[in-house]
Amino acid sequence: MSEINKTIISKLQQGDQKTWREIVDRLSDQLFGYALSLCSDHSIASDIVQQAFISLYEYRFKLKPDYPLKSFLYKTVYNKFINYYHKEKSLSRLHEQYHHILQEYLNTNSDDYIKKRIQIINLIIEDLPKKTKKVFILKKKRGLS
Repeated sequence: MSEINKTIISKLQQGDQKTWREIVDRLSDQLFGYALSLCSDHSIASDIVQQAFISLYEYRFKLKPDYPLKSFLYKTVYNKFINYYHKEKSLSRLHEQYHHILQEYLNTNSDDYIKKRIQIINLIIEDLPKKTKKVFILKKKRGLS
C-alpha cells in the first residue's frame, strides 16, 4: 500500500488528471458518508467533501508520500466539519444577540438606549473572525442569503 500511495501522490504532484479523477471517483462517496455522519445534512456534507478535495489539490505539493492519502482526506473532512461547526455556533450566538437587541428596539422608545445597544452590537460584530463577520454583515445588515 505504501508504494501505491507514493505513486499516487507523485502522479498528483505531476498534475496527472486521470489519477485525480480516479481519487475523486473512488473516495467521494465514502467521504460523503463520513461527512454526513458528522453533520446530518446532505448539502453541508457535499460542501465539506468538495472543500476537502479542493484542499487536497491545493496541498498536493506538500503531501508526504508516507502519509496515506485516504487518511489525509478523512482528516481534512473532519477538520472542515469542525470549522463549519464553530462558524455556525458563533453565528448562532450572534444571531440570538442581534435578534434580542432588535426586539428591545421595537419595545423601547428611548433613542439613547437604542444608540447604546446598537454600539454594543457593532462592537460585537467587529470582534468576530473576518469571514464570520463578512457573512454576518451580508446576511443580517444587507439582507443577503
